[in-house]
Amino acid sequence: MAALLFLAIVIPAAVEALHVASLAGEVSVRKGTAARVADRVLNESIVTTNWNGGTQTGTITEGVQEFRWTLTRENWEVDTMQLLTAEVKYAAKGRDYSVRLSTLVDSEVLSPTFNLQ
Repeated sequence: MAALLFLAIVIPAAVEALHVASLAGEVSVRKGTAARVADRVLNESIVTTNWNGGTQTGTITEGVQEFRWTLTRENWEVDTMQLLTAEVKYAAKGRDYSVRLSTLVDSEVLSPTFNLQ
């Protein structure tokens, strides 16, 4: 009887522990992918200088997962630079999570002058 009582307590706790571990693993894998997506969005917007147009949104598919991204720009308080933030949202086990990456860009670089000789 004591063994059955012990199993009745241990089995649900073990199953719940496996569920939490599974969720943590899934979230961490998707978080890493979302961070790479955010890095790519920031880099592409800086290289193409399309970040000056205001808030931008989009969706990137990695494998079978969809990652929704938003790129926002705001004034930097200290200098004339701009703070670019890429937020990537993703779902894991029915819950939404997000990753944010930010960087500073110089708005003076938008219109470079070329001296052709």
